[in-house]
Amino acid sequence: MSSSDNKIIIAIDGYSSSGKSSMARALASSIGYRYVDSGAMYRAVTLWGLRRGIVSDGTVDEGALIAALPDITIDFQPIPGEGQHTLLCGDDVESEIRSLRVSDNVSQVAVIPAVRHHLVALQQQFGREKGIVMDGRDIGTTVFPDAEMKVFVDASAETRAHRRFLELQQKGMEATYEDVLANVKQRDHIDTTRAESPLTKASDAISLDNSDMTIAEQNEWLIELYNRILAAKR
Repeated sequence: MSSSDNKIIIAIDGYSSSGKSSMARALASSIGYRYVDSGAMYRAVTLWGLRRGIVSDGTVDEGALIAALPDITIDFQPIPGEGQHTLLCGDDVESEIRSLRVSDNVSQVAVIPAVRHHLVALQQQFGREKGIVMDGRDIGTTVFPDAEMKVFVDASAETRAHRRFLELQQKGMEATYEDVLANVKQRDHIDTTRAESPLTKASDAISLDNSDMTIAEQNEWLIELYNRILAAKR
């Protein structure tokens, strides 16, 4: 029996700013799995385009961006005491990809089929040996449809905007709550209506509304679900 036989793939999907990345990161740390933030990958591609004027004010030069995809490398690096940082062509861009400027443009990049196909292939490579927690919009439906554990996270748009606004404030990034709420609602619309891999709950995913849950409560909920699934697998 290989070591991967004792491990599973965990897919956590949900709406923007629902806290899925934080919970996925915490779960991976607790159980010793690798964590991959698929949303950071789309943000990295968006940042690459913004830096070169290929992406600007919600518009994308699709031809130029698609042609550049083979040259856009994305990886993740553990940083002691800080968690995992995103690397874009070898540069640490963790802080920059979380800016409202990137948030305002990432959904327009993510709807491009060629971008999704390219990043899905990379994401699937990360999961070849299992033992991985990945969060995003289409992990349980497109990237890992056979994942043993699937969770779909939701909360009200206002709750999610408030969380995102506080996060930006803590990082010293300028934004108003109204702008963040508008961005959340816009991203919800784009994510759920795009033709390529729209945000939708997989039929076998477990729903989690964490609107009124503490971080400790949601982490405990995830660990209990993981333990039940692992016990059933054995």
